[in-house]
Amino acid sequence: MSELKNVKMEGSDVPAEKIKNPKLCKAIEAMQEDGSPENINEMINQVVEAKFILPAIVKQIPNARTKNGQTVMSNSTQVQFRLLENGNKEKFFGVFTDIDELVKWQGAGDAQKVVTDFDSIAEMVSDPNADIKGFVINPFGKSVTFPKPMAIGIKQQRDYMRREKNTLKQGAEVRFSEPEDYPIDMMAALINHFSTEPGVNAAFLRMLEQDGKMSYFIVVDFIGNMEQTFDAIAEVAKPFIDEDNELSMMPFSMEFARNAVKDIEPFYQKQED
Repeated sequence: MSELKNVKMEGSDVPAEKIKNPKLCKAIEAMQEDGSPENINEMINQVVEAKFILPAIVKQIPNARTKNGQTVMSNSTQVQFRLLENGNKEKFFGVFTDIDELVKWQGAGDAQKVVTDFDSIAEMVSDPNADIKGFVINPFGKSVTFPKPMAIGIKQQRDYMRREKNTLKQGAEVRFSEPEDYPIDMMAALINHFSTEPGVNAAFLRMLEQDGKMSYFIVVDFIGNMEQTFDAIAEVAKPFIDEDNELSMMPFSMEFARNAVKDIEPFYQKQED
């Protein structure tokens, strides 16, 4: 069974007919024949670099806004996707490596073809307001399923590596410790902030020493936009940071972060409803 889902996203100028992913298809076959860590990593590397096709109904929705006392009309693009549904009624996006794979889906015959990439798909999957459990590549061929936690984890790692504001240097020798004096006021302010952020599940605090410089190291388990999440944390913590202690952050989805807080209790834990 399938269902329609309304979302908004940016499109691509690349025609769907030109989308080909031979390296990805080869990597999927290799991974399915031999699920070694090397083959799995190569498949993921190809996925994050690929362009995909999604069958959709694309509509131009008129919007009205006021500017200088005049009403200005503009259009926004609304994309309506057909979702895949498994036996447990869980919903997934179906994405395709090429037209040949797309036409295997009978329900996509009269749909328009939207070209997108991993980042856009993962952004939609991680939307806390959407009940989407992940996405499936070539669901009617040699398919690969990316569950929601996996898609979010890969996206967060990519966002972190591209983030210019990171203070943790790649390859640097670091040492973790407990704070000698816990920053109670900062932690209280952050706890109050997190309680208003439904996408934040937990947060951990450690001290990080790098090149002789100490900094607070906050590991955050969250869903949502990393730039917005980390910038908001930095703004809340700013009054409590001085020249002796910088602030570093990392998503819990990264192995380095998980190892850093292993056996450490979070100073914030989202309360279950």
